[in-house]
Amino acid sequence: MRVGDLVEDFTLRNQDGESVSLRNFAAKPVVLFFYPRADTPGCTLELCGFRDIFARFTKAGIVVLGVSRDTVAKQKRFKEKYDLPYDLLADPEMILIKRYGLLKEKKMYGKPVTGVERTTYVISPDTGRGQRLLHVFEKVAPAGHAEAVFELLKASAAAKSSAVAGKK
Repeated sequence: MRVGDLVEDFTLRNQDGESVSLRNFAAKPVVLFFYPRADTPGCTLELCGFRDIFARFTKAGIVVLGVSRDTVAKQKRFKEKYDLPYDLLADPEMILIKRYGLLKEKKMYGKPVTGVERTTYVISPDTGRGQRLLHVFEKVAPAGHAEAVFELLKASAAAKSSAVAGKK
């Protein structure tokens, strides 16, 4: 997927087994981040980063959704253990992960393994032309990532406000 592309709707189950679809958030920007595995050190650092500034995302009207190939039950345990305030979506069949091309060969302790590449997509609200991809963060480093995503969205909103003010 490239910036500007239309983002196809999807439906996955959250940590409570409820269906969550992208179209449910058509009126808001969405941060859709993919992480390799629940309750691992890097993933915990990344997800707690989003938790720690979640109120800022909410105040700005931004939806945050995390996705991994973990089961609903594992997502639920992870969410409860770290008091994560946003939905964790389960993709154990890796339907969305494969659609986004995030299953990659990696090295773990010198051995090749196939895993989910940590990636974040920022998706626009639907302004009548569908929800579009605004930005992609690839090969994400967990520490400070949530802040970087929020700062990008804040700068984008400021630029739009400036452009609107300039047209008056």
